[in-house]
Amino acid sequence: MQLFLTPSSMQLSTRPTKSQPLKIVALGDSLVYGFGDPEGGGWVERLRRQWMSPDSAGHIIYNLGVRGDRVQQVAQRLEVEFRHRGELRNQVPDLIILSVGVNDSARLGRLNGRNYTDFAAFQLQITFLLEMAQQLCPVLFVGMTPVDESKMPFLDCLYYNHTDQYRYKEATRIACLQRGIPYLDIFQKWMERGEQWWLKRLSHDGLHPNTSGYQALLADVINWEAIATFQHKSYSPASNKDTI
Repeated sequence: MQLFLTPSSMQLSTRPTKSQPLKIVALGDSLVYGFGDPEGGGWVERLRRQWMSPDSAGHIIYNLGVRGDRVQQVAQRLEVEFRHRGELRNQVPDLIILSVGVNDSARLGRLNGRNYTDFAAFQLQITFLLEMAQQLCPVLFVGMTPVDESKMPFLDCLYYNHTDQYRYKEATRIACLQRGIPYLDIFQKWMERGEQWWLKRLSHDGLHPNTSGYQALLADVINWEAIATFQHKSYSPASNKDTI
């Protein structure tokens, strides 16, 4: 069942205070960073620019993607990043968007090498990340895009494949479902559109989306019901926000 962000679910004050734009942090790997899109800088940057237009709600989004990050690295920097991105004094962000996991799924050195992050360890780490994030504010999760297996290995040592991608994204989706965190299953959406469609939206390295890919990814994000409920709204900040 699709979940929706509402003022009550976002733990926002119901007192009639002056409304302000939402402050959002997007944390993850190169999919957040936007590698492969020299024109628009990726879906997060494209969304930031869209929200900067005069006729938008003016929400504020920080791109905190780091190329090569795995779940463990994102978890290690999550709270520090969160508490230094409030923008206004004594406030912290209203929403965390996470997108990470594809690097954990890679096989090292050869097609049947060990996964970069052991699957059992990944399950524990994604649980830890999600629960830590939920203690800070509401959370959304944007899933991974499929890779072009014929272009592997990446950097001559990392073998990504659909079987492992599916296994790791499913572990993430289920962990999100169990915690009431909306999950956007990009892998499933793109695969359903057909190989001819998604191959045209990947860079030559076979791993990162290209400009068209990030345009498609942005469309998926802004048409997502979980984000559409507040995309054009400004909520009042909570009266009990933690101080920086």
